[in-house]
Amino acid sequence: MKHSIEASSLAEVIDRILDKGIVIDVWARVSLVGIELLAVEARIVIASVETWLCYADAVGLLAKPSKNTV
Repeated sequence: MKHSIEASSLAEVIDRILDKGIVIDVWARVSLVGIELLAVEARIVIASVETWLCYADAVGLLAKPSKNTV
């Protein structure tokens, strides 16, 4: 019995990533004899604007407009 593997098109993969979102979190440090030579910290978020706004609002990343305007 043969099983066929369906290949996803690039458009389907991009659509799924934008719908669900993806986060890549990287932290690296290079040191020599206890002296830090290089530190890299990166957080990459890929999502559609609609998805990002939904999650950003849920975790409080969106600034609320202040009521005290001049």
